[in-house]
Amino acid sequence: MAKKQTRVIITLECTEARKEGATPSRYATTKNRQTHPDRMEKKKYNPNLRRHTIHKEVK
Repeated sequence: MAKKQTRVIITLECTEARKEGATPSRYATTKNRQTHPDRMEKKKYNPNLRRHTIHKEVK
């Protein structure tokens, strides 16, 4: 029987760009489901806004 994988690929989307009406930037990354069961947040660079913003995990 196949083992359930602990690492999954997730998409991070900018939260501040939607508020300002700009195009949100998206990043793809992986996370460990066992150590981070809830949604992830990271500070990443948004090239449209030209600054670092908070990116949250989307479905």
